[in-house]
Amino acid sequence: RFRLTVSYVLFFSVLLVGIGMLFRQTLRSQLDGEVRATLEEEWGAAKAYLRIENKRPIWVADSSDPEEAYIVERLRRVYLLTDSTGYLLEYSETYASLGLDSPQEIQRIVKSGKPEFRERNDKAGIPFLIKAGELPSKEGERYFLALGRSLEANQRTVDAFMRRYLLLLPGLIALMCLLGWLLAGRAVHPVNQVAQAAEGVTGSNLSLRIPKRGADDELDHLIDSFNQMTARLGQSFEQIRRFSTDVSHELRTPLTAIRGQLEVALFTAQTTEQFREAMVNALEDVERLSSIVRALLLLSQAESGQLVLQKAALDLGAIAEDVVDQFQIPAEEKGVELSVHVQAGTIAFADKTQVERLISNLVSNAVKYTPRGGRIQVSVMTDPTHQDWARLEVADTGVGIPAENLSQIFDRFYRVRNAETNLIQGLGLGLSFVAWIVSAHGGSINVESEPGEGSRFIVHLPSAPPTSVTPSPEPAAAAV
Repeated sequence: RFRLTVSYVLFFSVLLVGIGMLFRQTLRSQLDGEVRATLEEEWGAAKAYLRIENKRPIWVADSSDPEEAYIVERLRRVYLLTDSTGYLLEYSETYASLGLDSPQEIQRIVKSGKPEFRERNDKAGIPFLIKAGELPSKEGERYFLALGRSLEANQRTVDAFMRRYLLLLPGLIALMCLLGWLLAGRAVHPVNQVAQAAEGVTGSNLSLRIPKRGADDELDHLIDSFNQMTARLGQSFEQIRRFSTDVSHELRTPLTAIRGQLEVALFTAQTTEQFREAMVNALEDVERLSSIVRALLLLSQAESGQLVLQKAALDLGAIAEDVVDQFQIPAEEKGVELSVHVQAGTIAFADKTQVERLISNLVSNAVKYTPRGGRIQVSVMTDPTHQDWARLEVADTGVGIPAENLSQIFDRFYRVRNAETNLIQGLGLGLSFVAWIVSAHGGSINVESEPGEGSRFIVHLPSAPPTSVTPSPEPAAAAV
């Protein structure tokens, strides 16, 4: 608040000083302009009243007319008359106090034929405005005439204005300090409210939202951004909580089975075959634990950039067929029809291991979430609108994904929670892998889904190494 107030005061102080200088210059210019206009009138009057005969100046005026007498007297107060060589014919004492013009200066002005305006100060420092120029005569000779008027009144007026303004300026600045302090307080009050509300946000109170002011300004935008941030934090905390629950459940189940099998073998097994069977069952559960830990470690390495892709030109159709073959038995056991359609010659410039993992995760999810009697279709082709891209589609007739969940399905640990999916085990890591693999290859993934009708995942991968910046056919990040 103090810094804002100081900023206000400095700004308005500079502004007021600038306005004062502008007014001063404007006032002086206007007053000097009036004097200049008066000199122009007197110059014309001098030509009318002044005659030069035999190099002698004669003022033609009616002595009985007080007005004409006054005009002539005024013209001769600051006055100089010479011939074209600079020889003095007549001048006033006031003009002499300003300093008589040199013959060279007189000759220059007469030769140019153009009158000039200039300022001079007398011995007392009083400024005068002088107009000097050529004065022709009836004999055809050329003379030099200079008339002047004092600028002392103008200077006094300007100085009086500046004195009053400078006396008024401290009061204006003091008023600006008060207004600046009040305005700064009003400006930072909503920020303090936001800060107080932010102090109340904790890990257990992420549902807190700061009400918007309704002004639709930058502060409302800040409040909206803060509320969105707390919402994202809340979702992240909820995902981590769910992940911890899922991991605990996933790890507890095989550990309990391993312990039970070993205890049974230890206390009841009597033959080598019984011990062997217990060990085989325990090893299967150990492998399941290893798979979970391996998946977590692999995703962490992928997101931290430790995995280096070994890209090469791959037959995407052949890879898709191999992966689909691996899932035929699980699909048949569940009563799901799994088929693959491949366009020959579809090439993807990618890492084979990661592409296999991508297809495997999509097909695994499709088998997992498609009920008995459903169908899964895997298609590989060159994108019809972008020949430099390979297109992979995995479509199913499963439970589908609600529209409100589509934007989050690629988030780490995120799982759609409803009556149909709660009974299906999983950690919510598969699609996170898919999103990372697609992003690492510079591709894109799009999702189309309707609850109860199924889902379609559409992946685009480049067919050749990038030689220039080429726009992908879909948004580069996972999009809906």
